[in-house]
Amino acid sequence: MSTAYTAARTSVRTAAILTLFALAFTAAMALTYQFTKPDIDAAVAEVKRKLIAEVLPPTAYDNPLLSDTVAVGATRELGLDEGGTVYRARRGGEPVALIVEARAPDGYGGAIDLIVAVRADGSLSGVRATQHKETPGLGDYIDPRKDPNKTAPWIGQFVGQSLDTVPAAQWQPRKDGGRFDSRAGATISARAVIAAVARALTWTAAHRERLFDARTGTHLDAPQGGPTQ
Repeated sequence: MSTAYTAARTSVRTAAILTLFALAFTAAMALTYQFTKPDIDAAVAEVKRKLIAEVLPPTAYDNPLLSDTVAVGATRELGLDEGGTVYRARRGGEPVALIVEARAPDGYGGAIDLIVAVRADGSLSGVRATQHKETPGLGDYIDPRKDPNKTAPWIGQFVGQSLDTVPAAQWQPRKDGGRFDSRAGATISARAVIAAVARALTWTAAHRERLFDARTGTHLDAPQGGPTQ
């Protein structure tokens, strides 16, 4: 038996073993995913529920909010280049609020992801930063968990505000002539969030009826700018 023949058999055997190993590993991973996916989905849903509860009390609605959603495509007003999700709260079948994903692209440390809860009457129920890279101890006060003022966190000043209570020109920090507070040395963070909330509030007001009326699971390529017809 030649050395070349022996080497060829060894290579074929090794390749076969590796292939079988890869197939077994893939099958094991698939089974693991299949068995753990329900737990993973439940954990993700619980995180979403807790976050939404911070901007809209669970007692305010009685529908399965996490599944009563519409998807929106890339939306300039929301700062979403790849689209996002709008959650719809209802009580007794009547509209209660829209929880909108939004993004402030111009934070000091980069983009600031937000959820903005807008009641059916156009007022804000709450705002939360869900992800950001603002400077720890300075600009991260936009997150109430990191805001040293636990009794009146900065982000809470949006609650109850609307396009009627605050004119468009005043959706700015006070130092810029606006209506909202900011923290010394970290105005950029506040300015970015305030502007993003104003844009999200304006967009939601313009598309409220269409968002509530759309079938669950619908993907809406919402037009930019004014209200739909």
